[in-house]
Amino acid sequence: MIRTHTAGSLREEHAGQQVTLAGWVARRRDHGGVVFIDLRDASGSAQVVFREEDHAHDLRAEYCVKVVGQVRVRPEGNENPDLPTGAIEVVAEEVEVLSESAPLPFPIEGNVGVSEEARLKYRYLDIRRQQVAQAMRTRSKATYLANEVMHELGFVYVETPTLTRSTPEGARDFLVPVRLQPGNWYALPQSPQLFKQLLQVGGLERYYQLAKCYRDEDLRADRQPEFTQIDVEMSFVDQEDVIAVGEKLIGRLWREVLGYEIPMPLPRMTYADAMARYGSDKPDLRFGQELVDMTDYFSDTTFRVFQAEYVGAVVMPGGASQTRKELDGWQEWARSRGAKGLAYVLVQPDGTLGGPVAKNLSEGELSGLAAGVKAEPGDAIFFAAGARNASRDLLGAARLEIGRRCGLIDESQWSFLWVVDAPMFEEDGEGGWTAVHHPFTGPKPEWADNFQDHPAEALAYAYDMVCNGMEIGGGSIRIHRAEMQQRVFDVLGISKEEAESKFGFLLEAFKYGPPPHGGIAYGWDRICMLLSGGESIRDVIAFPKTASGFDPLTGAPTPITTAQRKEAGVDAQPKAEA
Repeated sequence: MIRTHTAGSLREEHAGQQVTLAGWVARRRDHGGVVFIDLRDASGSAQVVFREEDHAHDLRAEYCVKVVGQVRVRPEGNENPDLPTGAIEVVAEEVEVLSESAPLPFPIEGNVGVSEEARLKYRYLDIRRQQVAQAMRTRSKATYLANEVMHELGFVYVETPTLTRSTPEGARDFLVPVRLQPGNWYALPQSPQLFKQLLQVGGLERYYQLAKCYRDEDLRADRQPEFTQIDVEMSFVDQEDVIAVGEKLIGRLWREVLGYEIPMPLPRMTYADAMARYGSDKPDLRFGQELVDMTDYFSDTTFRVFQAEYVGAVVMPGGASQTRKELDGWQEWARSRGAKGLAYVLVQPDGTLGGPVAKNLSEGELSGLAAGVKAEPGDAIFFAAGARNASRDLLGAARLEIGRRCGLIDESQWSFLWVVDAPMFEEDGEGGWTAVHHPFTGPKPEWADNFQDHPAEALAYAYDMVCNGMEIGGGSIRIHRAEMQQRVFDVLGISKEEAESKFGFLLEAFKYGPPPHGGIAYGWDRICMLLSGGESIRDVIAFPKTASGFDPLTGAPTPITTAQRKEAGVDAQPKAEA
């Protein structure tokens, strides 16, 4: 080994020992003939003292060096209680520059504002920063724990293919040309969904893996084209069994990484209740401000805007004190989300109601409005009216924005829950139906025989785990009976020929005694982000891409040459089947 000790491991008990350290120059300070550097390695940092200038050479930030010296207790008054090594320093006797560093594109030490693109372009330097390196270590610890938990629960780790056929799973596939079969393409998997079901047909019964998934999605905040999920599938189980495994996994992670004991079992909320009260299928329960259904209240209104399928409201505490510019800003905010605007009524300090909407309401409607939504003097009441789902979605987003702007969210709190009983189907906008989860999600037992007759009301045997307003995991009990699967395909308008083309290998396997099975997948990047206190999943991915899918480090994606196109068969026509 080049070194005898790591810098962050030195303590007072090492005083008097000669040590050899190796790492990077984090900081340099010159004090009239005495040079101090903070030497940093993966374990932390230690202060090194050079008594003579020539010993320090021309050390600069991020030079990689080896130092031989003696540990001593720092002089009284010079201790640094903020550092684990703050009671000692190393008096250098020898120093060797292992490699020099060019001028840095941004400071490594301190919280100097650096653009994300610069951080990602020089990600190898960014990882030297303490908070980034700590996030990587937190992810590593969580990964070890997850494997430990799943092993203890009797699961088998299986790696599924990353070159497969294209199957519809909600997003576009990334496609890979096949040089040896010009005109034919592999697809990168959006998830291991079909393979993990095949493993249940194969009789493994308890499968899991940390799986790489790929989705060619349009630009969305805090998404990555490639991401990791911990994927779980089990045979001969119902919803309660899968939920129990999920709670053991998440409970262990929060306990051993953060020292936080999640109260178990987690509370549950139906999808319908979540949408009605919070306008979201992943409600953040760290603050109140629930939506209020005012449809019946305005059932006889003459105000045309409120003559709608649904009228809902949410209260902004203290919102009546906003300026006209701020209130107009809410309209721009709503329009940016595809809405026409956000109607509002202001409750003045004396209890009277003001604002454009108030002028269109009757005396009877005004008199009970504040009490009906539990608004106090000084509050603002925001309304959405129109189609039920779209209006709730707008109010749910407004609720979260109110929570942020008013400081209502307790950032120190952890709020976990299961959202259950989601719809099986939703309208596709073209007069048909699409699966809310995926076509292999089973119906709730009470809907098993007649979901096809009531697609708008049928409930799925599905469950999502939510933490602080983010969906961190979701799954379902799958369909394993051929006739039920065909009924689902019929509702979705998928013909037998189309089903055979898209899912033929799975349907073929299901002819051979498939067991009842179900599972769940957790967004591993998002879980690690929460555990490490990050703000984006990019914080816990070693080499992430920007929100647009661009990699500033490597410059990917890049064009390919004409020769590469030809060799890969990008433009080749597939041979006709015999």
